[in-house]
Amino acid sequence: MSKKIAAFGEVMMRLQVPGYESLSQASTLNYTFSGTGVNVTSALARLGHHGYLITRLPENALGDAAFSYIQKLGISPEFIKCGGEQLGLYFLENGYGPRQSRVTYTNRQLSSFNTAPIDLYPFEEIAVTMDMVHFCGIALAMNDRVRENMKQLAEATKMAGGMVVFDCNYRPSLWGKEGYEKAKPHYERMLYLADMVMMNEKDARWILGMETEKESQEEQLLDLIPRVAKKYSISTIAGTHRSIYPNHSHSLRGYIFQQGSFQFSKMLTFSVLDRIGAGDAFTSGILHGIIQGFSLEKTVTFAATSSMLAHTVVGDTPTATEKEILRAMTMTATDVER
Repeated sequence: MSKKIAAFGEVMMRLQVPGYESLSQASTLNYTFSGTGVNVTSALARLGHHGYLITRLPENALGDAAFSYIQKLGISPEFIKCGGEQLGLYFLENGYGPRQSRVTYTNRQLSSFNTAPIDLYPFEEIAVTMDMVHFCGIALAMNDRVRENMKQLAEATKMAGGMVVFDCNYRPSLWGKEGYEKAKPHYERMLYLADMVMMNEKDARWILGMETEKESQEEQLLDLIPRVAKKYSISTIAGTHRSIYPNHSHSLRGYIFQQGSFQFSKMLTFSVLDRIGAGDAFTSGILHGIIQGFSLEKTVTFAATSSMLAHTVVGDTPTATEKEILRAMTMTATDVER
């Protein structure tokens, strides 16, 4: 079963330092194009669905290059608008051992997407056409104009009977000083409109200001997520817990909460080549599992495995097919595929 799924979000140019050098050391950068909406819709397109991106690109060579890249990923350009002159950028420095990877954003507020006028996009047409529309907290952090566009599209989607998906994706560097207080009312507005949400107990505690007497991470999750679901009338909440080790390996465990019960994946431990975009792979895996009618156990395992595989490829955009993910769910080690 395939669905039409759109994502509202900015396209950014990813400028990556080769190897493990810092920006101050390097003299070259490799570029691709990225963004949460790009990652989610391209991943779903590879899983057999129809992915659409709702965004605005500059009318220049950068915009042309981004448009071409998006089409190569199998994303429909039907709702991509052109206008403005700027494209958001981010610089990626790969961490190693105890040194963390670092992302530095620039040129965000002046980008074509973030300066797009309200009502630029055909919200009613999109809402009646799409089965799901995905929104992200990264876009929510930009400005009131973007927030109003998000609200209007989410409301139109709800009115048309589509599913609203919201990924909290809180980024402290984008909200600035006293960011949690600034973010809370905007997050709450999206949560009240959402049918499915990607979040964990940290989002509940720090963004929504919810309190818990539980101490461990899992106990806090079990306490807070049902309360979030009840307060905001959210049918499905999913997310991950991650552990990071000095040897450059990570452990990941996914969860999904639906109809009053939790389902967890097994703990997956793996080496990391490129972490950026792995959360979007998890989101696309959850959406695909629900669309296909997988059990909750299979859905969260599929999503966690999709995220694991995304750590093993360079670039933000997940590349695994359903067949590759299902195979990885049953294998612990692989030889050369011949």
